[in-house]
Amino acid sequence: MELTAALFDLCKGSSRPIIAIDGPAGAGKTTLAEHLSAALSLKYKCSTIHMDDLYNGWEAPFDHHFTDALTAACSSHQSSRRYSLSHFDWSKSEYGAAREMPQADLLILEGVGASHSLIRPMLTASIWIDIEPSQGLQRVLTRDGEAIASHMQNWLTQQEELFNEHHSMSAADFVLTTG
Repeated sequence: MELTAALFDLCKGSSRPIIAIDGPAGAGKTTLAEHLSAALSLKYKCSTIHMDDLYNGWEAPFDHHFTDALTAACSSHQSSRRYSLSHFDWSKSEYGAAREMPQADLLILEGVGASHSLIRPMLTASIWIDIEPSQGLQRVLTRDGEAIASHMQNWLTQQEELFNEHHSMSAADFVLTTG
């Protein structure tokens, strides 16, 4: 069974499905989220939350700001409540004003930490995309520029600690590999 068909099947069993796409930096999570949103929008009104908007910058990306926003978004989606999120402005290194998020039938979470153990019970499906760390780093630097190279070295350590603490890969329903 192909991934999209499997996700359609899993989503049938949930009135408010949530799909998480997690994995290391540079693995292709955003691209997969775009493809899945397009495919799943044949049946569902989809909304995507990018974890890059929720991180608390380079130094403490996965702190309580991140987990509070992620938990609030998922619980609000499941109960069909409107909600707002403050998005991190990377150029100013601070959170901006809260913005109301679009209502949707299906919520897609994409980015490092998208399948965080705090929200795992709310997930309909979790997808892990794996990539060799140095290859992922090179893809990020090609995409975002060498100016973030020093930040990315620290990021790789932080993401690995997060993945180990929350058993992100082993808890995934689907594991994909990019190369």
